[in-house]
Amino acid sequence: MDEKKAENIVLLDLRPDAIIADYFVICNGNSDRQLKALAENVRNSVKEQYEKLPFSIEGTAESGWILMDYGNVVVHLFLESKRLYYDLEGLWRGAQVLVSIQ
Repeated sequence: MDEKKAENIVLLDLRPDAIIADYFVICNGNSDRQLKALAENVRNSVKEQYEKLPFSIEGTAESGWILMDYGNVVVHLFLESKRLYYDLEGLWRGAQVLVSIQ
């Protein structure tokens, strides 16, 4: 994500309490075009390095939010306004922040 200029990249460790996933990766992009590029980069990188495809992809770049479900890891790609609206970091404020790249 960093190589595609994603902003405010955060990795949250939701264990042991979460039943949704073990980790959330959250970042934002500056445009729907960048969100689409980020999603493609995540999909291609994970496929190449781990031979895994997402179980599902929800949302669209045009909506300002894309969720990529890899089972134990869920990737959230947002436009900044959508990220502030959904406030996943606030919702999961008890989670340990493993990585934070501004």
